[in-house]
Amino acid sequence: MQEVIIGLISGIVGGLGMGGGTILILLLTIFSNVEQHIAQGTNVVFFIPTAIAAIIIFIKNKNIRFKIGLPICLWGLIGAYIGATIASNLEVGILRKCFGVFLILIALYQSYSLYKRYRKEKNRNTSIK
Repeated sequence: MQEVIIGLISGIVGGLGMGGGTILILLLTIFSNVEQHIAQGTNVVFFIPTAIAAIIIFIKNKNIRFKIGLPICLWGLIGAYIGATIASNLEVGILRKCFGVFLILIALYQSYSLYKRYRKEKNRNTSIK
């Protein structure tokens, strides 16, 4: 049952375009006690079908710019090969720390973005009065 809940949550977040794999890795390592390398490998298997489902919906709704997406995809494949090679040669502890730093950076960026939006709205509301 735990796998069903983890898969469902990760799939929803991934379908929203917000990095379901990141959530999947986090949930697998915390709640299922899966080793970091295994969680990241499992993420790849999870990512392919969920990405295909999301791509179909986004194409149907005309929300993909292929001129931008295809070059990014090509370079992403090259980067994924390099990253997977690096990750598989790192010790589990170092890999977990790298993943933790990545999550912290995402949280800081999102917090800063929310703060900027809040300040912009506040300035707009005070200039209207």
